[in-house]
Amino acid sequence: MEQKYRVGLIGVGSIAHIAHLPILAARTDVEMVGAFAEHIESVQRTQKSYAIQKAVRNMDELLELDLDCAFVLSPKTVHAEQVVRLLEAGVDVFCEKPMGMTLKEAYAMADASARTGKKLMIAFNRRYAPVYRKAREVYGALSPDVLIAQKNRPASEYRATLENAVHMVDILRYFCGECIKVDACSKFTDPLYETLATAQLQFENGSVAMLVADRASGQWVETLEMHGHNRSVLVNCPETITITDSEQSHTTSMTPLAYGWAKVVDKMGFTQEVDHFFDCLKNDQEPLTSGADAYKTQELMHRILTAAGLPGLE
Repeated sequence: MEQKYRVGLIGVGSIAHIAHLPILAARTDVEMVGAFAEHIESVQRTQKSYAIQKAVRNMDELLELDLDCAFVLSPKTVHAEQVVRLLEAGVDVFCEKPMGMTLKEAYAMADASARTGKKLMIAFNRRYAPVYRKAREVYGALSPDVLIAQKNRPASEYRATLENAVHMVDILRYFCGECIKVDACSKFTDPLYETLATAQLQFENGSVAMLVADRASGQWVETLEMHGHNRSVLVNCPETITITDSEQSHTTSMTPLAYGWAKVVDKMGFTQEVDHFFDCLKNDQEPLTSGADAYKTQELMHRILTAAGLPGLE
């Protein structure tokens, strides 16, 4: 008989409805035994669409439900306190990015996972997206000479670079390893609502990357361009990847590969990251985007922000 994981949820906002609730509901090995949010009414409304057994009012009530794991989909300002509490209660945790608001919070989360032996996975879904997976296969054990990562969209928000460009910082680490030098600049009226942040990063393996994170673009844009070893790769996330060598250029579109029915949760890596989390629970393995690894992304983001003249993550 298939094992059923007793799953608790914290937060039922947009990311839960766009990605995680449909994914969890489709799994035959999951029971969503309870959820809580800032307002219990939002959980009760969500229960009408998804089989969440109980709407609870706080963490104490959630922990009474004998959880196997929890999905922390709440605002980043409360990730640390919720994740540490769950881990210390013996619950494995999947947590949305970014880890927290400070390096201290991120360290506390990673440390709690190490102390308790419970798994903590941070939801850097781009590492699991088909276009980025295919791009990484192009270079294999080699590293690109130069990478240009862009994550642009209209309108700023609180800690805009941390909130959004952290995906690209994590992808650059995924391709290049650890960064040894950071130069950066920014544009802002209010440093907590920056318009622009750019950085040049030099990695231990010799790769050099440029990061562009603009908040005054015409539309949402996410691209990764790479060159080196007589080949070039252009990722236009989440739709296409173009691979060019000395003889040909070939573009693959993710939608036709699924006969026109490719869903955003698959193209952006949401489904694959949840699959990975449960595979790690089943096989007792460390997640690719573990708390310990995600702390390194948080630390690099801190270095970029401070080098750009923006408030860091102290």
